[in-house]
Amino acid sequence: MRPITLEEMSSVKLMKRTDSKYVTDIATLVLLLDKAKAGYYVQEINNTRLAHYNTLYWDFPSDHHFYLIHAQKRKPRIKVRTRRYVDSGIAFLEVKRKDNHGKTRKKRVSVPVEKTIQEDSLYGSDFLMEQLGLRFDQLIPALSNFFTRITLVNYQKTERVTIDLQLRIENHETGINADLSNCVIIELKRDGRTFSPLLAMLRQLRIKPSGFSKYVIGTAVTNPHLRKNLLRKRLRKLAKKTNHHDSYLGAYLVAQ
Repeated sequence: MRPITLEEMSSVKLMKRTDSKYVTDIATLVLLLDKAKAGYYVQEINNTRLAHYNTLYWDFPSDHHFYLIHAQKRKPRIKVRTRRYVDSGIAFLEVKRKDNHGKTRKKRVSVPVEKTIQEDSLYGSDFLMEQLGLRFDQLIPALSNFFTRITLVNYQKTERVTIDLQLRIENHETGINADLSNCVIIELKRDGRTFSPLLAMLRQLRIKPSGFSKYVIGTAVTNPHLRKNLLRKRLRKLAKKTNHHDSYLGAYLVAQ
């Protein structure tokens, strides 16, 4: 694919953005990228097209409120996370909200990337109090994930596509890890309802819209103590869709 720089990406404003998520596996992703190569740029930073991310999610230790409201698809809802951009060596503490109308808003503040999980709470405390009226000692570091991201932009610069793969989960409460490396999460972000070449390709490959929260799914498969009745149907579909029958996710579902 032809490369696009981060500076050139800044022209993709998407002021009236609509977002759609899709889930598939690595083999189908290869077919999709082959179809997309004639009409999409791929983001390239420092001669690399694969960006590496590490995200730490915070939650309440008693009732895991942030997990539960997401698992139950309630609105409004909130996530608190520390996101590390591994390749560039920067990190942010973020508060992500979804309102009753489905609109997502994100606020963030820079934090030192080299700090450990235990030290994260020393940074961004004023920001957390300002945004949510919470202190860090009210929350715990609940879950971390690690993944690789590919970012595409169509030639018309009316849409941006993020493709997350090689997903790994670490649960800081239970000590349980999960490997969901065959799971691919595609998020299509386009300007209103403008024509999307990728949308037609997704339909050709029978990749259907599917909600996916890395925090919710990751927590569900690594913390056996939490309620997940509303997620079981979604997790079974995920295991089938991403060929995880013989993996950690498949083993989890059999145990249920």
